[in-house]
Amino acid sequence: AVLCSPKGKWAMDYLTGRGLTKETIKHFGLGYAPPGWNGLTDLLKEKGFSGEEMEAACLARKGRNGGYYDVFRDRVIFPIIDLRGNVIGFGGRKMTGDGPKYYNSPDTPVFKKTKNLFALNFAKKNTKLDHLILCEGYMDVISMHQAGFTEAVASLGTSLTGDQCRLAAGYVEEAVLAYDSDEAGQKATRRAIGLLDEAGVRAKVLNIPGAKDPDEFIKKYGGARFRKLIEDSSGAMEYELG
Repeated sequence: AVLCSPKGKWAMDYLTGRGLTKETIKHFGLGYAPPGWNGLTDLLKEKGFSGEEMEAACLARKGRNGGYYDVFRDRVIFPIIDLRGNVIGFGGRKMTGDGPKYYNSPDTPVFKKTKNLFALNFAKKNTKLDHLILCEGYMDVISMHQAGFTEAVASLGTSLTGDQCRLAAGYVEEAVLAYDSDEAGQKATRRAIGLLDEAGVRAKVLNIPGAKDPDEFIKKYGGARFRKLIEDSSGAMEYELG
């Protein structure tokens, strides 16, 4: 609700400026946490939740004065949804000021970030799913879904894990790695190839010429050309030798 209000205009402008439609924003349940310290905690108190419960869910922290304050402030919010459709955590992109650009829910009793994949709840509904596209971040995944690539998923603020690869193996036999082409992205790609192989998933690597990531390529050249990139992606052996 805040995202669609005057308080959320700055965040909505950011999302639409990144090319997202209102339908995509609604589909992924994107939101906005305003800058104040008590917006969410006050709302949850009204709904009967205690400060201890908010802290256990990693939505609030206890201050030095004994009160509780919001963890997510002035951030675009990306809900993390499990395979049953339950919201189990959040990612937040900072809009202004200092601090890390992205903050992700730490592990809680209902959320283990190493055992979930962002947007797999949507990807698994694809009746023709024969591969997954592994991306670096939320915005890549969301932009790709909007462009029709509903097989795109991402790890949750961590490097890809063995548990995530085994989760993927329950749905597909092949994964296309669409990480950034910088040194960090190449290192992540090599590591992911090994983990996917251990899980029995065949890895292919996407080459993205003329753009730094899938989001930028699709905006520049369109979905049809991106589909061709996926079809032409190289096998793990070719990538390693290249």
